[in-house]
Amino acid sequence: MIDNNPPSSHILLPYDEIKKFVLPEYNLENSIIEQIKFKDTDKQRAVYSIISDSKKYCLKKVYYNKNDLLFVYSAAEWLYRYNIKVTRILPTQNNSRFVLYNNMLFILMPWIEGKKCDYNNLSDILVSTKNLALMHKFTKNFIPITGSNIRYGLDDIYVSTKKHFDQILDFYNIANKINDKFSKILLENSEECIATAKIALKASNKIHPENLKKSLCHLDYVNKNLIFDDNNNLWVIDFDNCKIDFSVHDLSYSLRRILKRDGTNWDNGILINTLNAYESINVLNLDEYLYILSYLAFPQKFWKICKDYYRNIKKCNKSSFINLLKSSVKCKSSQLTFAENFANYINGKFNTYI
Repeated sequence: MIDNNPPSSHILLPYDEIKKFVLPEYNLENSIIEQIKFKDTDKQRAVYSIISDSKKYCLKKVYYNKNDLLFVYSAAEWLYRYNIKVTRILPTQNNSRFVLYNNMLFILMPWIEGKKCDYNNLSDILVSTKNLALMHKFTKNFIPITGSNIRYGLDDIYVSTKKHFDQILDFYNIANKINDKFSKILLENSEECIATAKIALKASNKIHPENLKKSLCHLDYVNKNLIFDDNNNLWVIDFDNCKIDFSVHDLSYSLRRILKRDGTNWDNGILINTLNAYESINVLNLDEYLYILSYLAFPQKFWKICKDYYRNIKKCNKSSFINLLKSSVKCKSSQLTFAENFANYINGKFNTYI
């Protein structure tokens, strides 16, 4: 049995408290506990592995309230009905779906053993993308349980892209005035980053939001939450961020995480194969393709690092930010070429001009 707690700065609760006040609600007080993750942020959360006999569970301290929890519970249960493999929240002995202790909410789920979706394996990418398309198809009429806090996304991508594009121009002007080492690197790389951002802005300006399909969206559909079990079944875990949103937002977020890596490096071939896999289940219209182009083309990491640097320039670790900036621009040429090629692909597919 694991009795040693991690250092106090890295632990939410001592294990003996969990055993005394949380696990008895599941009749698991004699289990082996190990804290897997703890994030002490505004959205404080923790994950524990719980082993009892030959069974393993995931105990989570969540950061949201009961009404949000009802929405998350509704999402998993809805998808379960359509045979999407998801981690369902397990009931307590009193048939509750959570334990409230010391003003903290805990939920218990089965632990899914397996391997993460491998972004270096095209087959894994295509399987997971088809699964996402099915999730969107089955949840277009999603209705959460009464009492849920109904979460909505549905943000206007043009508004956010225009705001962030203008900020990049502001950073360029600030860099010219300050001209420190960070600013010099920014100026050296600004031309291609601004060109890529212009493609994103132009595409977002052409979107008709009323043509974007809505569904339940996972909004963290990335490889750490996509597990292939020993039978090669795909499981989707961690619905903490789920909302009713534009399906293409969910898809775009997933695509960016795949394509921005060194191993895939803004590969248009991978993108088109992945979109074809999605469209074998859910057909995308022109406005949804424009959304994807805008989302993928915008130099998100470059923008965020510059924003954080200039907002905290007097107290930040400048050498760390310089390294982050260098990392964010190393694939700038690849991303620009990718955006131009994808825009041309959309022009040909829809007989239009972006």
